[in-house]
Amino acid sequence: MNPLRRACGLLALVLAGLLTVVMSVTSAEPARASQTSMRAADPSVLRVGSTYVSVQSAGGGIAVRKASSTDALASAPARQVWSDPRGLGEVWAPEVVRDGGRYYIYFTAGRGAAHRMYVISSAAPDSGYTAETQLALPDGKWAIDGTMFTFGGQRWFVWSGWSGDTNVEQNLYIARMSSPTTPTGTRHVISQPREGWERVVGNPYINEAPEAIKDPNGQLHIVYSANGSWSDQYCLAELRLRAGGDPTYVWDWYKSNGCLFGSNRATMMSGWDPTQQVNGPGHHSFVLLDGDINTSPPAGPRFPLMFHAVPKGTPYSWDNRFWYTGTFCWWGGTTYSRANVPGANSDTGWSLKFFE
Repeated sequence: MNPLRRACGLLALVLAGLLTVVMSVTSAEPARASQTSMRAADPSVLRVGSTYVSVQSAGGGIAVRKASSTDALASAPARQVWSDPRGLGEVWAPEVVRDGGRYYIYFTAGRGAAHRMYVISSAAPDSGYTAETQLALPDGKWAIDGTMFTFGGQRWFVWSGWSGDTNVEQNLYIARMSSPTTPTGTRHVISQPREGWERVVGNPYINEAPEAIKDPNGQLHIVYSANGSWSDQYCLAELRLRAGGDPTYVWDWYKSNGCLFGSNRATMMSGWDPTQQVNGPGHHSFVLLDGDINTSPPAGPRFPLMFHAVPKGTPYSWDNRFWYTGTFCWWGGTTYSRANVPGANSDTGWSLKFFE
């Protein structure tokens, strides 16, 4: 076994000659979770040069903040960039992406079964956005939490949606895009909430809030939220595309055998510990340069993460969710197992560790 497999983030410190410092702090009291003052959900953050850009649903529309660090976003002015002039309804989970030097914000709007994905764009992060355009996603079903990324020279859109027209369960779907605003071809299901640990809370059972990232071997990962967001069972889990796999083929994806970031030990993957300071962490954002998964970090050090959660000791409710700053790093040699499906029963590769 690679000795660094169980030493996430240690590599950079060893190379800097700081191993003794690491040894002295490993038994110290764990750091407090970095709760921001933003009482909000569904963070989306990217870095452009030395500036951090966030988007959030606010005031019935979408607001953008800019700051010099993730911690400073909460105190930065929130500038409204879209205000739902057509009265589409609830505005959920905007995601900011940068493509070709232009900013695209994907968001959900609607009421009940009418929730669909929309996009606005601008040359600047906090002004000048176009009117909203509904994404013509394949099959035209209920859709939320969508975002775009580029992998293998192809733009992709991944989202959470219904198979049909009723709220039975939320699956994860992927489709190709011919441009940042144009889905093409068919939709392909890549995950359904069928494992026992992601069916602790239902009505409906959910896989939602997918976020893409590339591991040090260049393999694609989709980290998503499982269990109801209205429950402290909410957690992060992931899908790992096998080496050389087809993103549109469900059996080329291997699912983690439990939550990778959550507050309940019973649902955690073996070798992963529950959170100590927050309940129900979920709907995260990898804080990447330009929001581009091709700038995903290497193995070794920890990198910025934002997520929402409820402070422990506080009643769990949507109104009590805050944005948090945290970190993540790659965790090698991790095997995901499955049974009674096409393809190999296990796949070993990089996973992720998340830190409050």
